[in-house]
Amino acid sequence: MPVTRTATARKYLDKEIEKLAEHEREIVQRFIERGRTARNVAQEFEEHLTMGQRIADRVAETMGSWTFIIIQSTILLAWIVLNVVAYMNHWDPYPFILLNLGLSFQAAYAAPIIMMSQNRQADKDRMQTRNDYEVDLKAEMEIMQLHEKFNELRDSYWSDLVKMQQHQIEMLERIVEHSCKD
Repeated sequence: MPVTRTATARKYLDKEIEKLAEHEREIVQRFIERGRTARNVAQEFEEHLTMGQRIADRVAETMGSWTFIIIQSTILLAWIVLNVVAYMNHWDPYPFILLNLGLSFQAAYAAPIIMMSQNRQADKDRMQTRNDYEVDLKAEMEIMQLHEKFNELRDSYWSDLVKMQQHQIEMLERIVEHSCKD
């Protein structure tokens, strides 16, 4: 009797299948049907983003880059230098209250945008983790089926070896019987 995917799934999961969550039962069904489990979670996730979410991710990506840090540092340095060395028209004299207000304004908007982006990244990571679990579960079932096939082959070979040995014994008995008559 050949080892089938259904037989392997039933053997190992028959008692436990009712205890499985719906998505785990779907994985078992995909295993039986040789369905695909692995998928591109990043692409799936990106397809469902709104325009606002894409903008927030782009802003967070930009603000977390060396380019942004260098440009902002250059602007801050220029602001300070121009206000300290300017002979007249100090638009923001020391202690640079206008500069502090601008930086506070930037931080007040940047923090929630970055947090939104981080929350989406956490959701994406959860999706990836779930996908990894599904792939691992299906791979485990594939390995179980391979073990079953190897066991079946081993049992079949043992049966064939016993039959061959039995046939050899019969042949030897005939030879011995024939040689005793002579």
